[in-house]
Amino acid sequence: MDLFVYSDESGVFDRIHNDYFVFGGLLLIGKDAKDVASRKYIAAEKAINATKKYESGYELKATHITNKEKGKLFRSLNAYYKFAVVIKQKSLNAHIFDYKKSKQRYLDYAYKIGLKRLLEQLKKSKLLPLDDLGTLHIFADEHTTATDGRYELQEALLQEYKLGTFNMSWNSYFPPILPQLVGVETKYCNSATTTLVRAADIIANKVYFCALNGKLDELRSDNFIITVLP
Repeated sequence: MDLFVYSDESGVFDRIHNDYFVFGGLLLIGKDAKDVASRKYIAAEKAINATKKYESGYELKATHITNKEKGKLFRSLNAYYKFAVVIKQKSLNAHIFDYKKSKQRYLDYAYKIGLKRLLEQLKKSKLLPLDDLGTLHIFADEHTTATDGRYELQEALLQEYKLGTFNMSWNSYFPPILPQLVGVETKYCNSATTTLVRAADIIANKVYFCALNGKLDELRSDNFIITVLP
């Protein structure tokens, strides 16, 4: 059974002008669950569009709609497994921001750890079909990662989840959490045409707002795992 992850980001990765950067998303187990979630989210969007407040075809991004509308869309995702990673930028080593490559490597690290915490929780709760795992499909907004970094993220996720990792000195081995995975595939999408990437945008925006206001604990639950780094 394949796993489907939809994710987006909120904030700017720039420690001088921003306190937080957030990845947020949701995970669906199996194609049927993914299709049901997509239909339900489209229904929530249609309910908002039915007010005729927005033009036909208007993309309901978090930055374009009201807090009330964002709340309605967020609540439509209550039943699904969600994750987020909140990066406290001013607590990071300043040298991470010196080069584009080092920034991307840290973001890849943060992403894989945030999603890993959710996968670990689902594994612990025996909610993952470990005897029938297929491919982990990652869908993200196409603006979030440079082209040359997309394959590096895919390799990092494969290494972390399926193969296991070594520390920098090669003296310690960290076993994989899901060795049964067939593989990992990443795809970068236009949120205007990918329903659940829009849903991930709403999740990331909600977490970002709660981080700014010290309300992350209000979001945490057994099916919403939030990791704060560093």
